[in-house]
This record gives sequence, structure tokens and C-alpha cells, in this order.
Amino acid sequence: MPQRAAAVLGVGPGLGTAVAGRFAREGYAVALMARREEVLEASKSEIERSGGKAISVPTDATSPGSVAGSFRQVRSEIGDPEVFVYNAGAFHMEGLLDVTPERFEECFRINCAGAFYAAQQVLPAMVEAGRGTFLITGATAGIRGSAKFSAFATGKFALRALSQSMAREFGPQGIHVAHVVVDGQIDTQKSRDRRPDRDPQEMLSPDSIAETYWQLHLQHPSAWTLELDLRPSVESF
Repeated sequence: MPQRAAAVLGVGPGLGTAVAGRFAREGYAVALMARREEVLEASKSEIERSGGKAISVPTDATSPGSVAGSFRQVRSEIGDPEVFVYNAGAFHMEGLLDVTPERFEECFRINCAGAFYAAQQVLPAMVEAGRGTFLITGATAGIRGSAKFSAFATGKFALRALSQSMAREFGPQGIHVAHVVVDGQIDTQKSRDRRPDRDPQEMLSPDSIAETYWQLHLQHPSAWTLELDLRPSVESF
């Protein structure tokens, strides 16, 4: 039986690696996609040490050509992904009058347009197969545009709209699209270095989020989730 394939665009040392690792433990060959090759290789090594299979695919989510080329490599090496996770994001906090047009446009391309570029690559095979899972990492900024978050919130609002539109168009064709609102800071080495005195209970565990992504993939079509939010128990909302 051919090995099932999954792809994660936006792999880093936190959530991206955790999600990829969760699917690899279930027997999926996982394509790791991000701009920095050294990050991809570290994630690949971590998955392989646990007995999983992964390939490293350097990808610029802001470039349609890069995304298309990367998926050609994915299809060639492990096949069409049955599961795709869009986890790329660009956090930026700055007053609206201070954000440069170039930075605003870059944030939009990373936070939203990259998911559109990827969707055009993975959805045709999912439609042909009559099944597939497309999971999207969102943020609170996709629901509430706070002061000094114009660049970040605009892209995340658009990403949420894209996920809703895709779910309505492709759900009837057997494809589960789900948008996950991550409401809080994810626990990574970088976040711990920045705030070493912070209580870990105030942050989201990458492995716990990854488990939720796996459960979304397992959902029966009679009870699919379009959107859910995740936050630490101590987070105010």
C-alpha cells in the first residue's frame, strides 16, 4: 500500500515541526516546507530520529512560482498530499502610519496569499480523489483588529475569509477545510528565551495544538469543524 502524504508549509521549531511530527507518527510521509533550509533540516532530523519519513522542500510562501515548484517536488518524491497544513505567518506590530507599504504587502502575502497559492496546487488532486484535509493556522488578529496590528490583522482576516470560502466550495466535494484560531503565544525556545520567567501554563503547547490538528483530520464528514479556537486555560478572552 502506498504511503500517505502530508505537507506542512511554514515549518519552524515550534508548531510546524510538532504538526509534521504528529502526522509522521501515524505513517505519513511529510513534506516540510519553509524558507530556511537549516530549519527544515533540523525538523527533518527530529522526525527521522523518531522513525518517521520526511523530505525537506525550501519554499517561499510569498512566491507563486516557488510554491508551484515546491509542490512539483513533493508530488515527485512522496505523491499528492492527502493533508495540507498552512502554518506560515508574519507577526508584525507597528502603528499604521509607520508601516511601510512594502512591509504591509509582505505580511499579506505570508499571512494569506501563500495559502491561496498552495490551495491551487493541492486541491485539484484532493478533488479528484474525493477527499482531503486542508488545515489553516489562524490567530486572534483574524477576528479582532487591535491597535498597531493593521499589517498582521489584515492578512489574518483575509486568511479566515479564504478558509470559509474554500470550505463552502470544496466541502461538498469531500475536502475538509478547517481554520484554527490560536489565541495566545505558542511555547517555543524563542518565546522562553524572551521571557524566561514566564509560567509555561500561560502558553500553548505545540504538541497539544498538533494533536488537535490530527483530530480535525480524523473527523467524520457528518460532523466537520470549520473553525475552532485554542488558548491556555489562564488566557483572558
